[in-house]
Amino acid sequence: MSSSRPILALRPAFWPSVVSLAIFAVAMGLGIWQLERREWKRDILDRIAANQAVAPISLDELLKGDPLRLEYGRVKVAGTFLHDKEFYLGARSLKNKVGLQVVTPLRTDDGRIVLFDRGWIAQEAKDPARRAAGQLQGRVELTGIVRRNQERRQFAPENVPERNVWFHVDVPLMRSMAGGKPDAKLDAFFLEADATPNPGGLPVGGQTRLDIPNDHLQYAITWFLIALALAGVYLAYHWENGRLTIAGRTNVKT
Repeated sequence: MSSSRPILALRPAFWPSVVSLAIFAVAMGLGIWQLERREWKRDILDRIAANQAVAPISLDELLKGDPLRLEYGRVKVAGTFLHDKEFYLGARSLKNKVGLQVVTPLRTDDGRIVLFDRGWIAQEAKDPARRAAGQLQGRVELTGIVRRNQERRQFAPENVPERNVWFHVDVPLMRSMAGGKPDAKLDAFFLEADATPNPGGLPVGGQTRLDIPNDHLQYAITWFLIALALAGVYLAYHWENGRLTIAGRTNVKT
């Protein structure tokens, strides 16, 4: 009877193994997470492409079902702006200049309150008197892009409603402060202005980002390569220290 010798024999060193295993697990986990993020981003991009291809629909059509089914799609609304109840989103930039986004409640013809992000203004134009031409009066007809209610991101500043300082669009609270009645559907979304110019040039609409980059595959490959390199360093360490035998050969230090 013949017996075969193992091709690879390893006597793991305790601490190098513990540290390497922890780093390897983190790198692999981050690589898998990036692949999951890639699929999530692809879903968003597919949704943008599909919904942008749909012709603008009316607000009533949007509210027949889940409004978010048409996220990034276009909706036609008509009503009157409540300029005295403007909200200001801070730390928004345009062409490397930091400013604000103006979110104005719109009272529709049938009395509903919809939030409308009219676009970007420079910080010095926060006073409406400095952009009076763009403060549209009377009934207006608009086309907006559907965006979902925003949640505060990790590490992002808190909104300060009492000072009208906002860092994300809290639709239910903003609608309530503008006199809107609670409504599950109307509280789920707001509209962003398209690129139609406003009189006087402000606010600057068309700020919706539709070309979202999807670089997660590259990130995933990077993490997997880090894990692979770590495995190579780990085996090389054990080989150099006589703890790894390959096909009967052992590296013995003298």
